[in-house]
Amino acid sequence: MQGSWNFIKLAALVLVIIGMYAFSNERNTSKNVTGIKVEFIGDQNLYLTEGAVNKLLIQNYGSLKNVAKENIVLNTVEKALEANEMVKSAQVYLTIDGELTSKIVQRKPIGRIEGDTKYYLDDEGKRMPLSNNHSARVPIISGNIDDKSLQDVYVILEKVKLDDFFRKSVIGIHIKNEKEYQLRLRLNNFVVNIGDIEDLEAKFSNFKAFYAKANKDETLEEYAVVSLEFNNQVVCTKI
Repeated sequence: MQGSWNFIKLAALVLVIIGMYAFSNERNTSKNVTGIKVEFIGDQNLYLTEGAVNKLLIQNYGSLKNVAKENIVLNTVEKALEANEMVKSAQVYLTIDGELTSKIVQRKPIGRIEGDTKYYLDDEGKRMPLSNNHSARVPIISGNIDDKSLQDVYVILEKVKLDDFFRKSVIGIHIKNEKEYQLRLRLNNFVVNIGDIEDLEAKFSNFKAFYAKANKDETLEEYAVVSLEFNNQVVCTKI
């Protein structure tokens, strides 16, 4: 008899808990959105502003404030934000008190194309539009620009990004022809011919060794061209 009574009490407790959860869940889903919050994660150079995000949401859904939380499809809102050309990824969620929060990771440019059409090349090798809100300080890409040469330029930029010396020194990449690329440096007037993208690590290492010696000898200003494409050699042309 005692066992049956304990079972009845346990069953009653479970029913109460289920009822309280259902009531709480019903109250929560019936609440309205109380506000909108936008957070930018990572790089704080705002190619996309909070105001632009809010405008994008209004264009797609109207004013979301005071809309019932149960009517918000978070996955759909995320996809709408990620459709913007400045957005790499977006995470959207509702807080307990009804605030709709969007956490946005912006795309990151690593080069700027200066051709008939101007745009960035981002850190995934994709084209990214320029922003009216911020101009990135990245190497300028010029010359014979096409899809193949941009693939090679992306490889060069990735190598530049990983090397402290080149990251601080390179301000431009010029595409002379297919498989003929030149680097332009911040503090020197000569150009650096790197040829194709084969053996970039060895070419960069050879150039840094040359640069250190020429800088020590104070002869850097004597050169017009420094070529790295010849069989693991550094060939210099004087002014």
